[in-house]
Amino acid sequence: MSGYAATPSTGEPAVAVSLRGLRKVFGAGEHQVVAVDAVDLDVLDGEFLTLLGPSGSGKTTVLRMIAGFELPTEGTVLLGGRDVTSAAPFLRDVNTVFQDYALFPHMTVQENVEYGLRVKRTPKGERRERAREALGTVRLDGYADRRPSQLSGGQRQRVALARALVNRPKVLLLDEPLGALDLKLREEMQVELKAIQRQVGITFVFVTHDQEEALTMSDRIVVFNHGRIEQVGEPAEVYERPATPFVAGFVGTSNLLRGDATRSVLGTEGVVSVRPEKIRVAAEDTRPGEGEDGAAGTVRDVVYVGPATRFLVDLDAGGSLVALQQNLSTSSRDVQGLRGSRVRLIWKKEHEFSVASAAGAEEPNG
Repeated sequence: MSGYAATPSTGEPAVAVSLRGLRKVFGAGEHQVVAVDAVDLDVLDGEFLTLLGPSGSGKTTVLRMIAGFELPTEGTVLLGGRDVTSAAPFLRDVNTVFQDYALFPHMTVQENVEYGLRVKRTPKGERRERAREALGTVRLDGYADRRPSQLSGGQRQRVALARALVNRPKVLLLDEPLGALDLKLREEMQVELKAIQRQVGITFVFVTHDQEEALTMSDRIVVFNHGRIEQVGEPAEVYERPATPFVAGFVGTSNLLRGDATRSVLGTEGVVSVRPEKIRVAAEDTRPGEGEDGAAGTVRDVVYVGPATRFLVDLDAGGSLVALQQNLSTSSRDVQGLRGSRVRLIWKKEHEFSVASAAGAEEPNG
């Protein structure tokens, strides 16, 4: 894993954050809610790690326990090998960036960025210089004298980031920081945030419910569901080789063959995942070639999405699959007449992955 700081004695990547047996319970008695349950996780020094999951999956609670805003019911939190499970937030070498930015409206950009250093009684000259450096890092040179109300949403987000970076924390925690931005700006900030992380070399732990955001930015992704970790891996691994039906359905479009359909189409048992973009839509009489599988069915729906067309096909063998076909020469008018037509879906065997059923995992949306 190049790019991560290594432990000199072993050459292995150093661990910035270590969570062991982490559990968080809210309420008591019949009103008890287990928000996080038996989480073990190591965050490597210098990596961009994303905690991904739907609302209520436990990802934000884990982030808050790392920050010290919540205390675990059970388990330990170690930062750089030091047990900080019960330590106050200001005693931990971390900073947090929130979705709402939390900037002081009556202060200038410079004063907002300097604020943490002022609290620490850093000398005026040093804090001015460090604030200027931090603003340069996030490309806000020349904005020091403006107030937050004079900035766009993306600029305010960068000020919040500069304010966190100026403290030079070992770990930066980001709680859905791009959630308030519109789509175009959000996509621009995803690229920018990853570039900043590479530049400063600080460990980023990023929380989001947006799968594309996680796939775009992360060195590794941790997928949460019902307070537990379903899978940890690099983006391509999580997307291409989902470990559970929940991961297959949540990270990308759910495309699962199960039960009778698996037996009829593949001649095997269990649950098998095939990603939509790996499937091609062919005429019904087309036969799969060597190293391929296929299934006949009827097109239930067709959705034109500009660069591609999404086909929802009800299989004769039972169940349905989504196929995504690139629009090399197809227009929105061309696809309208395809509803109700008979087709054969074909894909390579190498793109089939058996998916283990996780206890308590939700069925993904089709």
